[in-house]
Amino acid sequence: MQFVRLEQDGPIAVITIDNPPVNAIAQPVRAEIQEALRSVEDDPDTRVVILTGAGQKIFVAGADVTEFPPLNYASGVERNKRARAWWDYVASFPKPIIAAINGHALGGGLELALCCDIRIASPNARLGLPEVGLGILPGGGGTQRLARLVGAGMAKLMIFTGEAITASEAERRGLVEKVVEQGQLLMECRVLAEKIITKAPLSILRAKEAINRGAEGGLAQGLDYEGECFARLMDTEDKNEGIAAFQEKRPPLWKGR
Repeated sequence: MQFVRLEQDGPIAVITIDNPPVNAIAQPVRAEIQEALRSVEDDPDTRVVILTGAGQKIFVAGADVTEFPPLNYASGVERNKRARAWWDYVASFPKPIIAAINGHALGGGLELALCCDIRIASPNARLGLPEVGLGILPGGGGTQRLARLVGAGMAKLMIFTGEAITASEAERRGLVEKVVEQGQLLMECRVLAEKIITKAPLSILRAKEAINRGAEGGLAQGLDYEGECFARLMDTEDKNEGIAAFQEKRPPLWKGR
């Protein structure tokens, strides 16, 4: 792949976006990100994905703005349909994705981070959606995912002004879960991934589905789906193994079945 590097570190896959100078996620880059994710999606040995950008200044700075001048209403509708399938694929990826935000996450870069499950940022990171300054709006789920994460008021403040916020402000607002020094960023993400790996993979999968489904609808619908996911886990070998391991005071041996 030309714009994306995939490195396998045991059960952890590290995907690095490397598209100088600003890691813009133009269509070819999005295609390679999807290719990298698909290559580990069905691999039972891969349990967690870490997604980051090359260098120490920029995670992803957004879309390639040269894609927009030729668009009109009809082609804009078609582009959004195609792009939405990609964003939805990342957001619903069946394994946990940790975003290691190593620098600025702007426009599509922040929207990509919003599709990830957990966000860890370096202190120099800036996060924002500046699209209104270009006469457009966030079209990769930013108006919806950001509002669900930080609240409608904060999302409107960020989108209407187009101003980026600091990593510390993003942590305070719940936009990122933790801020760590640049030199420790990937290590912190690996430590977190190792903790996740000790838990039952099917439980992680169903918990992610339940959380995502709940965010899309009302509380009652979310609770219904949580109950469905809980019931599905009752028929798994891992459920029996987890209970047995707890009773026998030993580490469980997960099979993902």
